[in-house]
Amino acid sequence: MGNTPSCCVASSPKHRRNNHSRLEPYRPEPELSREDTGCNLQHISDRENLDDLPMEYNPSDHPRASTIFLSKSQTDVREKRKSLYINHHHSGPVRRKYSSCSTIFLDDSTVSQPNLKYTIKCVALAIFYHIRNREVDGRMLLDIFDEKLHPLSKSEVPPDYDKHDPEQKQIYRFVRTLFSAAQLTAECAIVTLVYLERLLTYAEIDICPANWKRIVLGAILLASKVWDDQAVWNVDYCQILKDITVEDMNELERQFLELLQFNINVPSSVYAKYYFDLRSLAEANNLSFPLEALSRDKAQKLEAISRLCDDKYKDLKKLAKKRSVSADNLSVVRWCPAIIS
Repeated sequence: MGNTPSCCVASSPKHRRNNHSRLEPYRPEPELSREDTGCNLQHISDRENLDDLPMEYNPSDHPRASTIFLSKSQTDVREKRKSLYINHHHSGPVRRKYSSCSTIFLDDSTVSQPNLKYTIKCVALAIFYHIRNREVDGRMLLDIFDEKLHPLSKSEVPPDYDKHDPEQKQIYRFVRTLFSAAQLTAECAIVTLVYLERLLTYAEIDICPANWKRIVLGAILLASKVWDDQAVWNVDYCQILKDITVEDMNELERQFLELLQFNINVPSSVYAKYYFDLRSLAEANNLSFPLEALSRDKAQKLEAISRLCDDKYKDLKKLAKKRSVSADNLSVVRWCPAIIS
């Protein structure tokens, strides 16, 4: 090499600085908005971020939002307690059964297997409070739910059909007839109430004397198809309600789904919330679930279920146990039988 000039001559740092000095400083371009680019599509994060929505507007979607029927019933419960306090009037002797050392009282209703009769009573009571404590000014009344435009029977609808609120017993008889004839389960009744409140929230309508039957019918129709494995067909409801047509049932189901925005998902947390809120509603209205003494057969079944869960947790504990442990950290796991009180 020596003094022979090379073709790969590196520039000096001073020369590089002079080259950079001739470059224009970097200026970031202004960010274009969606209107400028002609793209008005909503970003997926804007559509799916449901946690930013007010939870009080979505009680059938969010497990932490309070149910509408429970908040509407609290006004009447407070008025009843205030009236009893002012008039010093007792509704009667409180007949409650309490567990003791020798006898344990349990009700046969659980979140996985609710009591059918009392669940329907609680759902009917929730619908009753929805109708009674609806908006005074009244919201929009959709034609598909109007009983005068789409009657459920051939008997003439009275002119004041939309003026008188139905009683709780009337609502209970209507729901019980459908559940008994279609052989639906208690879980379906809870899902029916979820769909009913979802409809009132999404469609921004109120349930009133003019539309409560068709709204309840549409909610039961949809809940039975979503929840039960062997769903009841629309033609089967025409056998229960003799004067209704299959075309009317199909149109009711179609518009009900459209108003729900085809959101028929009921998370387990939402289902559990509605179940326990129905129990709270029953307790506040002296509609407690029946208590029965714990029999020997039921105690043996509970013990068998507890033993199965105990064995399952033991297997999980064995899988999670390390191969080797230090003698200083060695501890013996003790399993204690559960005590039902």
